Amino acid sequence: MDEYQIVELVKDRYRTGSIKADDNLLLNDRTIISDESYEHSYQHNPSINKQVIGYVNNDTTNFVSNLEFPILRWDFISYIYLYKKGYLIRGNSTFGPAPLPNLKYIIYCIMSSTEDTGITGYEFKDRLVIELLDLDVVANNLNLPKIMSSVLGPKLLSENNMKRHEFYEINEQMRSQKLFAGHTWDDAHDIVHLYFDEDERELSKEVLKISQAYERVFRPYRVVYNTKTWQPVVM
Repeated sequence: MDEYQIVELVKDRYRTGSIKADDNLLLNDRTIISDESYEHSYQHNPSINKQVIGYVNNDTTNFVSNLEFPILRWDFISYIYLYKKGYLIRGNSTFGPAPLPNLKYIIYCIMSSTEDTGITGYEFKDRLVIELLDLDVVANNLNLPKIMSSVLGPKLLSENNMKRHEFYEINEQMRSQKLFAGHTWDDAHDIVHLYFDEDERELSKEVLKISQAYERVFRPYRVVYNTKTWQPVVM
C-alpha cells in the first residue's frame, strides 16, 4: 500500500464508524484492529507482531491549532520508535508484549469536536485531518537514534526492558531540542495556539517559520476531509 491508499483506508473506517477510539494497529493485509484485539490475537498467534506496519491514533479537538499542527500536541513518537527497536517499557502494554519490527507508519487522525468557529472566527467544523508519517524518517529528523544511544547505551544487546525514567529522559531530550524555527516542541505548540486560538496575529511570521520547520521535521502526508461529504478539502 502507498500513502494515499493507507490514508483512504483509514478515512473509510471513519466514514463507516468502524474505527475504535484511541489506539489501533494497521496490518499488512489492510485490516485495522484495536490494541485490545491485537493483544488478544497475539495470545493465539505471536507472529502477528511482524504483520503490524502502522500505528493509527485518533483524537478530537476544540482548537484550530491542533488541526493545523496535530503532531505538536502529541509526543508518542519516541515511545513507538523505541518499541519498534525492541525496547519494551516495563508495566506498559499498549502495543503488547513484543516489539513491532516492521512498523513503518504513524497515522495520526484528529477531528474537530465543536461547531463553534472559535475566537478567530475560523470555520473548522466537520473536519477530519489525517497525517501519515514515516517513522524512521521522523525518528532520524528528531535525532532519536543518537538520544537513545546517549541514554541507553548498548542495553539492547543484553536486556530489552526499559525503565520508565529512561523513557522519560529520552522523551524530554527529544522535546527540548530547538528544531522548530529555534523553538522547542512545547514552545512551538504554544505559539501556534496563541496565533490560531487566541487571535494573536502579530505571531504570523513566527507561525510561518514554525510551519516550514514542521514540514521538514515530520514530512507529513496530509489530507483533510469534510466529514459530511468525505471528500478532501482545503483546511
